[in-house]
Amino acid sequence: MVNKSARMSSAAEARFRVQAPNSTPRATKVIALDAAGEAVVRRLAGTGWEHATFFTVEARGQPGDSGDPSPASPNGALRDLAGRVRSVTDEVDTADLVILVAGPGGHAQAASLIGRSCSRRRVMTAGFIVGVTSASDGALSKTLAQVRPWSLMVVIAKSDDYIDDMMTALRA
Repeated sequence: MVNKSARMSSAAEARFRVQAPNSTPRATKVIALDAAGEAVVRRLAGTGWEHATFFTVEARGQPGDSGDPSPASPNGALRDLAGRVRSVTDEVDTADLVILVAGPGGHAQAASLIGRSCSRRRVMTAGFIVGVTSASDGALSKTLAQVRPWSLMVVIAKSDDYIDDMMTALRA
C-alpha cells in the first residue's frame, strides 16, 4: 500500500500543484519622515531592493513655526534619493505597501499627509521608529503620536537592521 506522501509526490498528482510562487512581491515605497529616518532610508536603498523605491519628505519651514519642517503640497511632497520631486498621490497610487521611517523627537508631521493618501487608496502602511536606544520617553511619544494613527503596524526598532528583516518578510 502506498502512503499518502508517496501518492502526493507522484507524477499523476504533480499536475495539481501550484506551479508558481505563492505570492508576488509588493511594490513598496519607503519614506523617511525626518533626518533620522533619512539616514536609515539611504542605507536601505544602497542594499539593492528589487521592489522598493525610497524617498524623503520635502520639507520647508513655515513662518512663525518653531523651526520644525512641514511637508510641501501633496502634489510634490516627496523627493527620490536623486533629488527629484515626486507626488505623494502618484507614489501611493503605484504602491502596495508604504513604509514610514522616523526617529524620536516629533518631526514626523508628514505622516498624516501620506497616511491620508494611503487610507483613501487602501494601501497598507507600516511605521518604523529608529534610533530609540538613547531617546527619552517624551521624544519617542511625540513621534508615536504622529505616526501611529496612520500606520497599520508600528515597530519601535532597537536596531536599524530589524527593518531589513521586516522588508524581506513583507516582500519588498
